[in-house]
Amino acid sequence: MRLHRLDITAFGPFGASQSVDFDDLSAAGLFLLHGPTGAGKTSVLDAVCYALYGSVPGARQGSGQGMTLRSDHAAPGTRTEVRLELTVAGRRLEITRQPPWERLKLRGKGTTVDKAQTWLREYDPTTRAWKDLSRSHQEIGEEITQLLGMSREQFCQVVLLPQGDFARFLRADAEARGKLLGRLFDTRRFAEVEKRLAERRRATEAQVREGDAALLADAHRMQQAAGDTMELPELAPGEPGLAEAVLEAAAVARATARELLTIADRRLTAAESARAATGHELADARELDRLQRRFAEARERAARLAERSDAHRAAQERMERARKAESVAPALELRDAADSEHRRAAAAEARARALLPQALADAGAAPLAAAARRAAEELGGLESARRAERRLAALVEERAGLDRQERADEEVRQEAETWLADWETVRTGLQSRVDSAQEAATRAEQLAVQRDPARRRLTAARQRDRLTDDTEAARQRALAAAEDAVEARAHWLDLKEQRLHGIAAELAANLTDGTPCAVCGATQHPAPARKTAGHVDREAEERALTAYQTADELRAQAERHLGTVREALAAATAEAGDTPTAQLAEAAEELDGAYTRARATASGLHAAQEELRRAEGEREQRVAAQQQAAVRSASRVAGRDRLEREQALLEEELTLARGTAESVTARAAQLERRAALLTDAADTARAAEDTAQRLKDADARLADAAFRAGFDTPADAAAALLDDTAHRELQRRLDAWQTEDAAVRAVLAEADTADAARRPPADLTAAEQAAADADRRLREASSARDAADRCRAELDRLSAHAATSVRRLAPLREEYTRVARLASLAAGTSADNERRMRLESYVLAARLEQVAAAATARLLRMSAGRYTLVHSDGRSGRGRSGLGLHVVDAWTGRERDTATLSGGETFFASLALALGLADVVTDEAGGVRLDTLFIDEGFGSLDDQTLDEVLDVLDALRERDRSVGIVSHVPDLRRRIHAQLEVVKGRSGSVLRQRGAG
Repeated sequence: MRLHRLDITAFGPFGASQSVDFDDLSAAGLFLLHGPTGAGKTSVLDAVCYALYGSVPGARQGSGQGMTLRSDHAAPGTRTEVRLELTVAGRRLEITRQPPWERLKLRGKGTTVDKAQTWLREYDPTTRAWKDLSRSHQEIGEEITQLLGMSREQFCQVVLLPQGDFARFLRADAEARGKLLGRLFDTRRFAEVEKRLAERRRATEAQVREGDAALLADAHRMQQAAGDTMELPELAPGEPGLAEAVLEAAAVARATARELLTIADRRLTAAESARAATGHELADARELDRLQRRFAEARERAARLAERSDAHRAAQERMERARKAESVAPALELRDAADSEHRRAAAAEARARALLPQALADAGAAPLAAAARRAAEELGGLESARRAERRLAALVEERAGLDRQERADEEVRQEAETWLADWETVRTGLQSRVDSAQEAATRAEQLAVQRDPARRRLTAARQRDRLTDDTEAARQRALAAAEDAVEARAHWLDLKEQRLHGIAAELAANLTDGTPCAVCGATQHPAPARKTAGHVDREAEERALTAYQTADELRAQAERHLGTVREALAAATAEAGDTPTAQLAEAAEELDGAYTRARATASGLHAAQEELRRAEGEREQRVAAQQQAAVRSASRVAGRDRLEREQALLEEELTLARGTAESVTARAAQLERRAALLTDAADTARAAEDTAQRLKDADARLADAAFRAGFDTPADAAAALLDDTAHRELQRRLDAWQTEDAAVRAVLAEADTADAARRPPADLTAAEQAAADADRRLREASSARDAADRCRAELDRLSAHAATSVRRLAPLREEYTRVARLASLAAGTSADNERRMRLESYVLAARLEQVAAAATARLLRMSAGRYTLVHSDGRSGRGRSGLGLHVVDAWTGRERDTATLSGGETFFASLALALGLADVVTDEAGGVRLDTLFIDEGFGSLDDQTLDEVLDVLDALRERDRSVGIVSHVPDLRRRIHAQLEVVKGRSGSVLRQRGAG
C-alpha cells in the first residue's frame, strides 16, 4: 500500500481546503510531520484512516462522529470532505468520504442533516481516465478491507501506529496477536483444514454407527415387498451375524418370487389367446351389421327419389326456357336504359321551363339559346361600373380612417402635455429614494464585519456553558465506571482462585479408562477427584473475566470522553473569554437588528434605480409622441381635399349605370340569373329531343330479338329470365338429384351388401359381451403378472443394496480410524501432539518467528546490540501456544518479558517489530505490501545516541522502496529530516506547509 495524495476540507482543525503530496514527501524515504501541540498533526493521520475505513483511530472516534469531525473554523456553506489517492494490490484508487453534515434548510428556518456520502474510483492506465466503481458505504468498506487485508484496529497497530497505542502489538496476548497475524498472512485455509477434518471425523463415525441400522431397514423393506412371507432375523443393529442372516433371508425370498412370476406368465398367455378369439368374432358381427344397415338405407333413399321425379322434370324445362331468354337480355337492358335516360331528360326540361317568363315558356331550343347570348352581352357592359362602385366604397373608408387618426393624435398630444407637467416632482422623489438606499448598503457592509466575530464569541460562550455541565457529568461517569471495573476485577480474581482450588475435579471429569492422564500419564484412574458443592467451572470464570474486561473498557471510554470534553471546554473558554453569555447575546442581537434594518433599506436600491430609469425613458417617449402627432395632423389636410374631388366624379358615373336597380352589383346579379336560366332551358330541351329518338330505336331492336328467340312478345322473354340467385338455386337442385340417384344405384349394385342383406340379422350385443369378459380376464392376469414381476425386481434391488452395504462397512471403519487420528492431531488434542498446538497456531508460530528475526535485525542496531526479539512455543494459561514473544537482554543473557522494557526501549522495540512485520507481510507470496508507515510520537523518550540509531534504521528503508512518516514535535528532528509537512495553527484554523527532500 502506497499513499499518493490527501485532500481535506473542513476536517478537524483545518477550516479551509488543504492538500498533502505524499509522493513528494516519500521521495526521500523518511519525512517529518511536525507542529505545535494542538495544531492538528494527528488529524492528518485521522484523515487517512477516515478515508480508508470511515472512522478515526482509537479514542478519537465516538458518537456523532460525522458532526465532531467537522471543523469549527469552516464556513457555514462548506461541507466536510476527505479524498485519498493510493495504490494497493497493484490498483490505483481514489476514495472520497463526506461525513453527515448539519446545514441550514434551503426553505424555511432551522437546520437539517445531510447523509454521509462515499465515492470509490479507479484509474485505468489504458484510457488514462478515472472510472466510478461504487457509491455504497458497505461495498466500499468491504472492498478496501479485502484489499488491505486488515481491519481498522489492525491497520492502526501495523501501519498507522497512533499516539499512545503503537506498543499494543508488542505487549498483546497470544490470542490478540494470533488474530492479527491470521488476517495479515491469511491462514484461514489452515483453520478450514481443521474444521474439515473434524467434520469428516463426525461424518464417518455417523456412517459406521448407522451402517447396521441401514442394513436392518433394508431387510424390513424386503419383508414388505414379499408380502410378509419373509422371516427376519431376530437380531439388533450391531450384533454379530446380522448381515449373513439378512442376506440368507433375502435369497429365500427371491427364489419364492421367481416361482410366483412363472405361474403368472402361464395364466397371462391363456388369457391373451381367449381375448384374440373373441376379438375376431366381434369384428365379424360388426361388419355384417354395417352392411345390412347400408343396404336398408339405400332402399329408403331410392324411394324418396321416385317421389320427387315430376318436380325434377319441371325444373329441367324451366332451366331450358331461361337459357333461350338469355339471348334477349342485352336488348332488354338497352331498352330499359334508354327509357330511364329519356324520363330524366324530360323531367329536367320541365323544371328549367318552369323558371322562365311566360313569353318564353313554349320556345324551342334555338330561340332560348339566342336570348341567353343577349343577356350575357349586356352583363359584360357593366364591368367598368363595378370597378367604379368598389373605388367609391374605398374612398369612403379612407376618409373615415383619416378622421379616426386625427382623433387619436389629438388624444396623444393632450395626454403627453398632462404627464410632462408633473415630471420635475416625480424625478426629485425617485432620486431621493436612490440616495437613501445607497447610504443603507454602506452601513450594512460595516455592520457585517462586526457581526461575525460577535456570533463566534456567542457560540463559544454557549458551548462553554454547556461543556461546564458536561464536564462534571463526564467526571461522575468516569468515577462510577472505575468503581465498577474494580468490583468486576475483584469478583473475577475470587472466582479464579476458587477454580484453582477445585481444578483437580475439573481435570478428573475428562478421564476415561485407557486414556493417559494429562497430569501424571497413568492409564488407570482408581479414585478420581469429585466436584464439591459451590465448584466454579471454567465457563463461570470466563464469564467473570468477560464482565471485568467489559467494565474496564467502559472505564477507559469514560476517561477518554472526559478528556475530550475538558479539551473542548478549554477551547471554548479561550474563544469566548469571561464575558457572560447573556451580555454577548444582547450585543450580538443588537448588531443583528441593525444589520437587518440596514439590509432591508438597502434591498430597495435596485428597485429605486430601475424605477428612475423607467421614468426618464417614459418622458423621452412622450415628448417624441407629441411631436410625431403634430407632423401627421399637418400631412392629412391635402389628402382629404383630393379624396372629396374624386368621390364626386364617381357618384355621377354610377347614377347612369344603376338604372332602376339599387346598385350596379344588384343590376349585374339580375342579368347573371337570367342568362343562367335561359342557357339551362336550351340545354335540357336539346337533351330531351335526343333521348326520345334513342328510346324509339331501342324498342325496335327488342321486338326483333324476342321474335328470333322464339318468344311471342318481349314481355314473355323478360318473364323467362332468371336472376343469378334463382339460376344458382335451380342448378343446385338439379345437381343434387343426379348425385343422389348415382349414389343409390352404386350401393344397390354392391355384391357384399346384397349378400349381407340376404343373411339373418347380426347379434352384436352377445359378441360385445363375450369380448368384454375376455378383456377383464386379460387385465386381471396382466395385473397379477406385473405385481409378481415388481415383487421380484424390488427384492433383487434391495438384496443388491444390502450386499453393497455389507461390503461398504469394512472400509468405512478403517477410514474413520485414520480421519479421527488426523483430526485430533490438527486440533491439538492428540497424544502425538506434544505441545497441544493447533495447525493454524503452528503456521502462525512460524510466521511470528520470521517477524521476530526480521525485527531483531533492526532492534540490534537501535539498542546498540543489547536486545533481541524471540518467539516462544510455550503455553500461557488458557491461551494458545506458539505465539509468545520475549526480549533477550545481551547484558544479562536472560529472556525478559516485554513489559519490563522502559518507555524509550518499548518505543524502539515496538518500532522494530512493526517494521519486521511489514517486511514479512510484504515478502509473503500473496501478502499485502506495506510501503507507507506512520509513527505518531515516542521519539521524545530517546536519548541522542538512540535517536541516531533509530533514524539510521528508518533511513535504510528506502532500499526496499518504503517510506516512513514520523509525527513528532521534537525540535532536533527538524534538523535531521529534510522532507517535512508542517502544521501551522491559527485563530481561523490550521494550515499545512509542505517541503520536499530537495
